[in-house]
This record gives sequence, structure tokens and C-alpha cells, in this order.
Amino acid sequence: MKAALVGMDGELLHRSRRATGRERGPDAVVADILGFAAELRAHGVRRYGEPASAAGVAVPGIVDAAQGVAVYAANLGWRDVPLRALLAERLGGVPVALGHDVRTGGLAEGRIGAGRGADRFLFVALGTGIAGAIGIDGRVEAGAHGFAGEIGHVVVRPGGAPCPCGQRGCLERYASAAAVSGAWAAACGDPGADAADCAKAVESGDARARRVWQEAVDALADGLVTALTLLDPGTLIIGGGLAEAGETLFTPLREAVRRRVTFQKPPSLVPAALGDTAGCLGAGLLARDLIDTTDPSEVTT
Repeated sequence: MKAALVGMDGELLHRSRRATGRERGPDAVVADILGFAAELRAHGVRRYGEPASAAGVAVPGIVDAAQGVAVYAANLGWRDVPLRALLAERLGGVPVALGHDVRTGGLAEGRIGAGRGADRFLFVALGTGIAGAIGIDGRVEAGAHGFAGEIGHVVVRPGGAPCPCGQRGCLERYASAAAVSGAWAAACGDPGADAADCAKAVESGDARARRVWQEAVDALADGLVTALTLLDPGTLIIGGGLAEAGETLFTPLREAVRRRVTFQKPPSLVPAALGDTAGCLGAGLLARDLIDTTDPSEVTT
């Protein structure tokens, strides 16, 4: 878990992190979130002489932002947690915004990060899975049911590898950091090898690594061009662990996308700028949206 006090101008004033503690069960995770937020609020009072004006929280899984409910998160083991109401009560009734973790990170990248100034952007996070955030005029589109941006479950290899979502051939089965790690571990014979090791092997000229890497790049390009065709973003922002490979990823990816587009207008394809602070900054932006922003002395969590 990461937490921060964020100024009205988006400045990170204070940051902290701690283990999620999911091994103790979903109720313990919720209790830790509430306690963490209360500690952050108390720090704000000590440091700035007043509590935060609003709070934002971003969580993984399925999120009903309108109702303030964390609907489902497999890795946290919870269902239908009224997190907004619980957090508002714990923080003395301040306004609370609840968001999806990737969409919240995408909001920060779009407003104050790599997509700053773009009225239409797509943020794609390449981590254990793949998810996206669709940015429109300074906000992120959640969709009618909260599922917008799930580009990781676009089928790019029909009839391919089974995905836990129930489909076969989903993008994240081929182009996520987890997928690249698995493919490279099998190719090199080292069960402990991961995507970062594969990237280093690509850079050193290893032919096996290049094959694994190119297969992932090609799958990712197929998924991205589908998204570009549907959404027509001006800026395409790539983040997550796999993006840390830098130009080892971006150079072949730009070329693969270029080869696939026909009538589509290619967007600017850029790396994310905010790193692992994007989620905290995005949560701060969600909180800021809840309050009157005319007083620059106030802070948000």
C-alpha cells in the first residue's frame, strides 16, 4: 500500500508505504487501509495545522466508483466493500473518492504526467496483467459497468492460451511482464528468470531472448492497434514493469505499431513519466476534484 499527502498543485508533500497484509484476510486489509489513512490525516494535522480537505483511494479489481464500493478483488479476497463510506467515517466525514488503481494512475499520467496537454490519451500498464485507462478531456472513462480499458482481455490470438477470464488468446497471456517472464524462463531453462532478465538478454544479442521479446511486442502491437482503431487517442502512454526496459521495448514497439496501421492516425507513443507515484497522485487528483480548488493552502490525501 502506498499513501501520500498531495498539494493542490499536485506536489507530493509526504509519502509512506507498508505491506498490504493480505495473508491476514480481507477484513484485515480493509482495517489496515482505514488505519493507514487515519495516520496520514494525523500527519497532515501535525505538519500543516489542519486535516486534509478530501481523500482519494485507488484499489485493484472491479470498482463501482459511483457507489463507492470495491466490488471484487481476487488478490485481496474481498467482495462488495463499501470503502468510500468506511473511509469517510474514519476520516471525520471528509469527502472521499474511490477509483480503480490503473485508471487512477492513468488519470495522473494524463493530467500531470506523460499525457499532459492531451485531450485524448490511452494509458496501458504492462505488469503482472495488462490494463488500460481511457482519457477524455482530463477525466478517465470508466464505462457503463466499470470495465472500460480492460485491454489485457482483448483477444489477439484466437484459440490461443487460456486466460483466467474464461477466454483464450487474451493479450495479457502474451505481452504482460508475467507472460514474458514465463516464456523466457522456459526458453532459457532457468525457472527463476523474469522479464527484466529477458530484456537484458535481448540487449546482449541473445537470439532466444529476441524471439521471446518479439513475440510479446507483436502481440502488444496487435492489441494496441485494435485500441487505436476504436479510440483514436492522440497520445499512447505505456507504463508498468515491462516499460522499464526503455527503448528495448519502445523502439521495436513503435515499429510494430507503424507496420500495422493503415488509415489510422498513429498517436505519440511515449513511456509513462510518474513511475510508482502515479497511483498516489491520481488518488490525490480524485480527491481534489471533490473540493473547491480555489484555496491553494489546502491539501488532499
